[in-house]
Amino acid sequence: MLENKIFEDTKTAFALKSDSELDRAYFLFKMISVQPLVRVGTAVTRFALNAKLPVEKLIRATVFDHFCGGVSVEDCKETVQKMHTKNVHSVLDFSVEGEEEESLFDAAVEKVMNVIDFAKDKNSMPFSVFKPTGFGRFEIFQKVSAWEDLSASEAKEWQRIRERFDRVCAKAEAAGIYLLIDAEESWMQDAADMLVEEMMEKYNKERAVVSNTIQCYRWDRLDYVKVLHQEAIKKNYKLGLKIVRGAYMEKERKRAEEFGHDSPICKDKSETDAHFNAVMAYIFDHLNDIWIFVGSHNEESNYLAMELMRQKEIANNDTRVWFGQLYGMSDHISFNMAADGYNVAKYLPFGPVKNVMPYLMRRAEENTSVAGQTNRELTLLKEERKRRDN
Repeated sequence: MLENKIFEDTKTAFALKSDSELDRAYFLFKMISVQPLVRVGTAVTRFALNAKLPVEKLIRATVFDHFCGGVSVEDCKETVQKMHTKNVHSVLDFSVEGEEEESLFDAAVEKVMNVIDFAKDKNSMPFSVFKPTGFGRFEIFQKVSAWEDLSASEAKEWQRIRERFDRVCAKAEAAGIYLLIDAEESWMQDAADMLVEEMMEKYNKERAVVSNTIQCYRWDRLDYVKVLHQEAIKKNYKLGLKIVRGAYMEKERKRAEEFGHDSPICKDKSETDAHFNAVMAYIFDHLNDIWIFVGSHNEESNYLAMELMRQKEIANNDTRVWFGQLYGMSDHISFNMAADGYNVAKYLPFGPVKNVMPYLMRRAEENTSVAGQTNRELTLLKEERKRRDN
């Protein structure tokens, strides 16, 4: 493995943070480290927002500004430019979830199209992203995944979803940017996979315009990637894959238990880590066919990726390989890798405070459930404060 443990360098990691931003980050992660506090905090915040209590300013000054770029695309400009001075790129993510109406799905498409227009010709923003259920009802994806018959009106809905996907993919191709399509719950994912495969076959002839997301906490994903790879070779298109560990673990296990079937999720963290690393290694073995975005907050997986690149003599800045973390987290990974010349991007969520809260609450809850993640953040922030005081 690599001898140089670059993630210990807090000066590089937090170069863009002022002392007060450093203090705020420390305060937030300290709060997040207390599980009961997160549960109570999210419940109180939900209540306050629904009751229209005047808490938006407080939320903006704390958790929102730490994890989000702003309420609009324009709001994100300064953060995007600032990060790019350190060679860290941005993926603007309109993080509104759980909508049900057709007009809102059309509005989400327009929002993603605006992001593509905004990102076009900007070296700092070579990406756009969307969630499948941002473009259509969860139930439709679920029914298609289960091969259930759709009613006439549902079939029209499904066609509209396909058209929304197609519009955005065509726009990304014309703008010369990468389009990352998120993964969601396993019981709706087959339908989303089907659509993304269709889009990759159509738009990825010359380069990987469209990428699907592989949630590696699902034990069947390496087999799926191998099948996808063979399909791409047969149909002559470039495969684009973003690999992550996954974001719906508790939900997945609970549902499997309720329905009495085997969990689609790896049995524990070490199995998930091994599966993630196996998927990643497979892709690095086939880099001529597959473009990869390694979306990971796990230090060992990132070190492994760098080691695989070194062994295979893949240049740090090879355009077929990207790394990414969420804004407000794992700066010690993002900024140190960028400083070493790797292609790095931060997911930068934006949207109205109230609408983005479900995303932020999930972030806080995930942080409490990932053993060691929050403590690692706190340790590094503490070290940087100490370094600055000396």
